[in-house]
Amino acid sequence: MFKEIQAQPERVFEMIRVDMRQTVGQYLTQLMRAELTAFLDRQPYERSQDETNHRNGTYERSFALKGIGQVKIDVPRDRKGTFKTCVLPRSKQYENAIRQDLSMMFLTGISTRSLSLMSKRLIGRRISHAEVSNANKELAEAVEKWRMRDLSEEAVKYIFVDGVNFHMRVGRNVELVPVLVAIGVRKGGQRLVLGLQAGDKESSGNWREFFKDLKSRGLNAQDVILGIMDGLPGLEKVFIEEFSNAKIQRCQVHVARNVLAKVPKKLKQAVADDMRSIFYASSKNKAKELFEAFKERWQKDLPSAVATLERSIQQCLTFFNHPEEEWISLRTTNIIERLNKEFKRRTKSMEIVAGEAACYRLLAFISLRMELYWRANPIGKVRKNLPFYQRFAHEEFTQ
Repeated sequence: MFKEIQAQPERVFEMIRVDMRQTVGQYLTQLMRAELTAFLDRQPYERSQDETNHRNGTYERSFALKGIGQVKIDVPRDRKGTFKTCVLPRSKQYENAIRQDLSMMFLTGISTRSLSLMSKRLIGRRISHAEVSNANKELAEAVEKWRMRDLSEEAVKYIFVDGVNFHMRVGRNVELVPVLVAIGVRKGGQRLVLGLQAGDKESSGNWREFFKDLKSRGLNAQDVILGIMDGLPGLEKVFIEEFSNAKIQRCQVHVARNVLAKVPKKLKQAVADDMRSIFYASSKNKAKELFEAFKERWQKDLPSAVATLERSIQQCLTFFNHPEEEWISLRTTNIIERLNKEFKRRTKSMEIVAGEAACYRLLAFISLRMELYWRANPIGKVRKNLPFYQRFAHEEFTQ
C-alpha cells in the first residue's frame, strides 16, 4: 500500500474518501436499525407474547451527502411494511444541502447541463439536467413570496422604470417577452427592486397595471416625487396619473441619442458637446440659457434635431429640483440599465428562458445580489462629512 502511495500520492486521499463513505454508510445503517428496534419495542431475537410484527431483512439504498459523496446504506424493514425511517427522506437521492448548492450554482450562471456533467465529481453521483431543473423549481414559492412582498414599510421617493426583453418559452412556442422592472430609492438613498412583471413594454395599460400592483402591495404613492424613465410612449402619462405627486425625469442619454440621430456625422461631436453643457450646467437657469444658445446656433442647419431636444428639455432638467449630490444618479436611467445588463448577462448562455416562473427565479436572485451592493452605495455622491466615510478614511483605513 505504501509503495502505491509513493507512486501516486493522491491515492491516499481517494482511500480516505472510500473509507469515509463506508463508515458513514455503516453508521446510518446502525442508526436505522436502532430506529426499527424502538419501533418494534424489542431487541433483535427478543420474544414477546404480544408481538405481531417482525424484522424482515434489509434492502440497499444509495444516498449522496454533501462533502462525503454517495454512500451505500442497508435500510431495515419490517414484515408488515409499516416502518418508515426518519433518517433518510423518502424519494430523495441526496440531501437538501446538495439541492441548495445546485440551485445556487445554477442561479450564478452554470447551466443545468454543465452541472449535470460536474455532479459526478462534486457529489459522487451524476445528476441529470432534469433533476437540476426540478431542484430549482422548489425555489418558486420563495421567489414568488419575495416578488409579491409587502411594500408598506418602504418609504420610496424615486422610482426608476424600464423593461427588458427575453426569449421565453410560452406553451410550445418561443416568444420575445418583455419584463417590466421598477427600482425604488428610499428616502435614505438606498435602492431596492420593487417589482418584476412579465408584460408588454409598449402598452400603457400594462404599465398602469404594474403600478397599481405596486400600490396594492402597500407602496405609498404620495411619497413618490420623481419617476426616471426613457420616454416610452404613454408611460409618462400613466406614471403621473398613478403617482400624482411625482414629476418626470427623462433619461438624458436616450434624449441625446434621439437628437444625434438627426445630425450629420461631421456635426455630431459639436452638437453632443453643446448638449452636454446643457445637461451638466451648474443650475437650472444656466441650463435654460445654454439651451437658448443651442437653439440659436443650430436652428437654421438642424431644425429637426433642435425640435427633438425642445420637446424633451423640460423633462430632462427636472433633476435640478432635487439635492445636488443626487444629480449624478437622477440624470439618466443608468441605475436600472445596469440591472437589466446583469439580467442579460445571466441569461445570455441560456438563449431561451424556460417560462415565466424560471425567469422570475433568475431575476430575483440577481436583484437580491445587486441589493447587497446597493446597501453600501446610496445614490449620489458620498459626502466626506458622513460618519462612516470619516471612520474608513481615518480610523480603519487599510491598503
